Order: sequence, then structure tokens, then C-alpha cells
Amino acid sequence: MSQAVVHNGIVYISGQVDNTSADVKAQTENVLKKVDALLEEAGTDKTKLLTASIWLKDIGRDFQDMNSVWYNWLDASNKPVRATVEANMASPSLLVEIQVSAAVE
Repeated sequence: MSQAVVHNGIVYISGQVDNTSADVKAQTENVLKKVDALLEEAGTDKTKLLTASIWLKDIGRDFQDMNSVWYNWLDASNKPVRATVEANMASPSLLVEIQVSAAVE
């Protein structure tokens, strides 16, 4: 499976997860580092984000912590459309998964 696909000037990045940390803040930080690296490989960056989908294992417990990391990472002049939902994750240790798309110029 591809980590990223570029089509018609848009990079689509697959859902990124982190199982090296036990809390949602650290997992979110690590996931966003992966997102940054994949965006860079595709020739773009977070200033060109278009969409974001975020899945949380426990939205009631983890939304505020994830959201604070997200907004500290996000480019303030370019906020993409975003959906955040609670979901059963592929592994019990996973607390957050993030998928984004971005323009490639």
C-alpha cells in the first residue's frame, strides 16, 4: 500500500499512526512528523493542506489533547477542512490516526 499518491496536483497521504507512545499528545506529535516527511517527499508542505481526517480511539478523553497538538502544528494562515470522529482502531495501542491531502505546485 502506498503512503502517498500524487494525482492532478494533489497529494493524498494514507492514514498515519504511531504505536511508540502511550499518550495521545505524543502519538499526535509523532504522526504529524510522519505527515511532514511525506508532504516533503511529495514536494509540498502543511501550508498547502486541503483536507484532514482524524480518527480518535476515545474522542471524549483525547479530543482536547490531540486538538492542542494539531493547532500548534497547523499553519495558522491555511486551515484545511477537517473531520474528527471516534473509531475502533486497528490495534489497541493506537489512539489517533491522521490522513491529509495537500496541493502540490
